Amino acid sequence: MQRLRNPLLSFLFFLALLLPWLIFVFLPSGIAGHALFWLAIFFCLLLIWVVSDTQRHLAAAAGPDLGPRMLNETEQPEAVRQVMDVKIAIKENGLQVFRGPLRDSPSASFEKLNRALPKGLVPLVREDEQLGAKIVLITRSTETDISRKPVRPWLHWVLFGLTIITTTWAGARHQGVDLAQEPGLFIVGLPYAIGLLLILGVHELGHFFMARRHAMDVTPPYFIPVPFGLGTFGAFIQMRSPPANRNALFDVAVAGPLAGFVIAVPALLLGLRSSSITASGDGTLTHGFLHGATVGSSILFAVLTRISLGDAAQYGALVQLSPLAFAGWLGLFITALNLLPVGQLDGGHITRAMFGSRIGQTISSVAMWSLFLLALFVWPGLMMWALIVFLIAGRGAPPLNDLTPLDAGRMVVGYLAILILILILAPMPHSLWDSASDICPYL
Repeated sequence: MQRLRNPLLSFLFFLALLLPWLIFVFLPSGIAGHALFWLAIFFCLLLIWVVSDTQRHLAAAAGPDLGPRMLNETEQPEAVRQVMDVKIAIKENGLQVFRGPLRDSPSASFEKLNRALPKGLVPLVREDEQLGAKIVLITRSTETDISRKPVRPWLHWVLFGLTIITTTWAGARHQGVDLAQEPGLFIVGLPYAIGLLLILGVHELGHFFMARRHAMDVTPPYFIPVPFGLGTFGAFIQMRSPPANRNALFDVAVAGPLAGFVIAVPALLLGLRSSSITASGDGTLTHGFLHGATVGSSILFAVLTRISLGDAAQYGALVQLSPLAFAGWLGLFITALNLLPVGQLDGGHITRAMFGSRIGQTISSVAMWSLFLLALFVWPGLMMWALIVFLIAGRGAPPLNDLTPLDAGRMVVGYLAILILILILAPMPHSLWDSASDICPYL
């Protein structure tokens, strides 16, 4: 998500994201079908549009929009002409743009260009549908503006500490314990808090260490505490330098969901052992944790439930999730949400790295519209998440070398990530459940 620099605009943007959650918390259940809820959603979208339009006008007022100007051969850097048969060369808004076929492979051309250019310039190599390739020269000061801001370790630790408090509070409240009245019972909220923060933390550390491996400038995780709902809005890291190529973009994007997935699955398996299950069609939850999921609501959840609970887990039965199980289930949901192939979500970066910018943007648009259609016609509760994805996704920043394709090993890992997304979100058909139970003795 592009960072808004005006404090007032930042506050309005945050308010637009927060308002629907406040309505869910403080108004009665079933508000999703109430006209007030959809009026609030309309207000939020209108507010986002106003903020974006204001940002555009402020950017326009910051300086004149310099129109394109053709560059003659004497103005074209020799380093560019060595790697490209330049057909079109223009200068627009202070950027030099060159279009034409490359003389060598994209990776070799990028490396040669990167070595030959002056230290003040950074090359961006992208696909050009008409002429083969496009080289954009950007100034290093523009690229490193964000990285000049110092990291404040105390801020990260304070946010993490507050998130421990809010998630513990939420975990206790979901079990009917008000820590304001009974602070000594804080321990009942710890399984949920520790499980969820471990999943979120490992997810972000996966991004962090992979970015460091590719020599990218990145901040430690920022945790977002909230005093209601789940106790947190998640965590994120800030990328302060672009990935060098599609390999780096892919590695950083896929490392987070896979790392979080590795923690979420054992957490859910362990938590299910202390969960209870009701008969199919009962639809009621007993005392304790007020979150449940139906066996068969997703392929992966059905398999994990059967492994943990054995024959008691029948298709369509309602599982009352223990605190740790709910944290694991939520971790899988967050993994799936991040793997959606949309914009700046991890899945958007993964598909862009796998298939290129043009196909990646097409997949992103199809996925976004599919999400809205599912929310409208299949599961209305998905609408909130669809709106959040729509507001924060945007378009991902391209790597500097956006032409060199991924190797075969990374493509396999990418398809594995897509398979994980399907297993988490796709419901298990009853026929598949029956046939799997006959074939596999563990199910």
